[in-house]
Amino acid sequence: MSETESIGFKAALEEAKKGFSEGGVPIGACLVDKDGKILGRGHNMRVQNSSATLHAEIATLETAGRLPASAYKGATMYTTLSPCDMCTGACILYKVSRVVMGENNTFVGGDDYLKQRGVEVVNLQNAECEQLMSEFIRKHPEDWYEDIGEPEKGHKH
Repeated sequence: MSETESIGFKAALEEAKKGFSEGGVPIGACLVDKDGKILGRGHNMRVQNSSATLHAEIATLETAGRLPASAYKGATMYTTLSPCDMCTGACILYKVSRVVMGENNTFVGGDDYLKQRGVEVVNLQNAECEQLMSEFIRKHPEDWYEDIGEPEKGHKH
């Protein structure tokens, strides 16, 4: 089975679409353990919850709940977009083994840093993920730039 067909990526993409339908930033994620069991899944909830930190990967870790460190050994974080510095840091902190991203054309996050820290990084270059993000950025630039910590780019003049 290819990564695009995997249970983790399908769940992440479903989450991204759910976020989009709620008017939020359409990024989804899913954490899958080494045996292929979903530990948690979620989507970016910054707009919906007026949250400073609830990116998709953080929401996913939150839904997974408190886990022993051993639960992350061999785990894969599926995410529809290259993870930002915060989410990259969370993956490194919990020693997630792999990060599989939908795409990094609309945003390049911590891809190189993850690799430097020994995390396997896979980029699926998925057109559906890219289209979803591009449409959101075009319609809601202020929300997007705020989400990645660049509010001055999103101001409407």
